[in-house]
Amino acid sequence: MPDSTLSSRTVLVTGATSGIGYETARQLAERGATVLLHGRTTEEARAAADRLIATAGVTASRLRTYAADFTHLEEVESLARRVVAEHPHLDVLVNNAGIAAPERHTVTVDGNEIALQVNFLAHYLLTCLLEPALTTDPGGRVVNVSSSLHRTANIQWNDPNRARRYSRLAAYAQSQLALTVFAADPRVTAVSVHPGICDTALLSLYAHEGLTPAEGAANVARLCDPAVEIVNGAYYDRAERVEPASAATEDRTIKRLNKLADLLVGRTA
Repeated sequence: MPDSTLSSRTVLVTGATSGIGYETARQLAERGATVLLHGRTTEEARAAADRLIATAGVTASRLRTYAADFTHLEEVESLARRVVAEHPHLDVLVNNAGIAAPERHTVTVDGNEIALQVNFLAHYLLTCLLEPALTTDPGGRVVNVSSSLHRTANIQWNDPNRARRYSRLAAYAQSQLALTVFAADPRVTAVSVHPGICDTALLSLYAHEGLTPAEGAANVARLCDPAVEIVNGAYYDRAERVEPASAATEDRTIKRLNKLADLLVGRTA
């Protein structure tokens, strides 16, 4: 692919300091995009940028670093404010940051189960707050890095924090289903992608071996390209568009999830 293909595009990648996020940022920057690298801390984000400059030959002017710990929703709000102020036009948001749910039931300072907050609620809030920047011009899009495990999930509407019955796999799968359902929200054009089972920090949830993060990232970066036409709410398994779990396309579920998410992130409609 010619390097200049994305030269006028600005893309924010969450969780860009390692794994698929880092490789997605690298592939986009190599193709000329301005990439906003999000990390949990300023140090991690800067280290990722330095590594891209040193090893991938990316020019420093194409990279910006941002920090926000997604276990604190107020940091997500600050991140969004800064991005909108500095980049009032954003072409793509890649919602990639994710954690495996811990063995023990863990709740954030905001009162949400940690995997639900980091993997879904923080991205929900960030997307809502970045909507003005993503919609300044037609063609803005959101790419949610989801998982095939969303098919095994159900959303516990009456106990989304899974306080009553906790299983790390069920909590993780619920967060991925929520992210996949959210892609069908009509406010911003969005798709979800299962990048493949990759050898990253989340591998233990799936298998013993996987694709390289770069191979998984190629499936994410492809969807950031304006030349690749997308349909709002579509779900991709690697490079192929397939049907997501049926819940992900139900209007009632989409509306119900938005209501729940607004409540959990403290947004008033």
